[in-house]
Amino acid sequence: MKKRILLLAGGQSGEHEVSLLSARSVLAALPRDQFDVTPVVISKQGRWLPPTETVRALQDGAAPTGGDLVLHRAASAEGYDAVFPLLHGPMGEDGTVQGLLTLAGIPFVGSGVLGSAVSMDKVMTKQVLASVGIAQVAWRLAVRREWQQHPDSVRARAADLGYPLFVKPANLGSSVGISKVGTPAELDGALNLAFGLDRRVILEAMTTHRPREIEVGILGNDAPIASPVGELRFEAEFYDYETKYTEGRATMHIPAPLPPEVAERVRTTALQAFRALDCAGLARVDFFYIEQTGELLLNEVNTMPGFTTTSMYPKLFEAAGLSYSELVTRLVGLALEDR
Repeated sequence: MKKRILLLAGGQSGEHEVSLLSARSVLAALPRDQFDVTPVVISKQGRWLPPTETVRALQDGAAPTGGDLVLHRAASAEGYDAVFPLLHGPMGEDGTVQGLLTLAGIPFVGSGVLGSAVSMDKVMTKQVLASVGIAQVAWRLAVRREWQQHPDSVRARAADLGYPLFVKPANLGSSVGISKVGTPAELDGALNLAFGLDRRVILEAMTTHRPREIEVGILGNDAPIASPVGELRFEAEFYDYETKYTEGRATMHIPAPLPPEVAERVRTTALQAFRALDCAGLARVDFFYIEQTGELLLNEVNTMPGFTTTSMYPKLFEAAGLSYSELVTRLVGLALEDR
């Protein structure tokens, strides 16, 4: 008997359009002889669109306003074997939707509430990874109220890290709100931008040499496997929103031209992070590799990475011999496992 799958897409984050593109790819790839798939698009206002508007949104790559104010009837567990929550960023990848589905008693693709929430929050991710000895760039935390009442203490923290540095909202994806700060004179503007988006902000030191951006995919639940290692190359100073989503600004290299021992360190460290954060199903783990010093620094863990047929995560597993269709089928199977 076919498995009934609810495919959620869109959402309220800045990656809404990327999610719609990913959903179109997944919808086309899930074998029709195994699955009966119902797509539901969530608008940027958080409304769950009815079937006809969902189809139109997937075709157009944009969701209209409207839809049910709170939850679509499809949010009910009744009638579905599993949900594929193909939502990126806040209100989708951060444990919120995962909590809803857990309450509904329906299996879903990807990490649970804990793994999703901790991995989305850069502060919690860094603290957990530090506790298991995984190397990262130096960083400091600042809170909005502290910036409003004691700005000099935040400025002192930045000076302690040294310039240049990066300012990042703790709970956003897609490089939204991230600024490179070259001098103390630029700090206040970067902090005001970040605090306008989040109440907690990370100050992050720059590496001494320009790092290589290395990525690896993880697939599995309690016995995860790591993909071949890939590398992103681009001319911009860092992997900002424009570079990430403008065609031709970045190129993927799979496998990454790394010494075998470095590639193995990437894979081993990624698996360690996946387990430490209690992730499940899938993740893409991003690193900085400093060629001059041999340092490998974990940057972030994405529990629902971009999933178009040309995205890094599926391309990494394609290099391992797993087709896109086989990959999404495997992910649904992992969702149905006892865990």
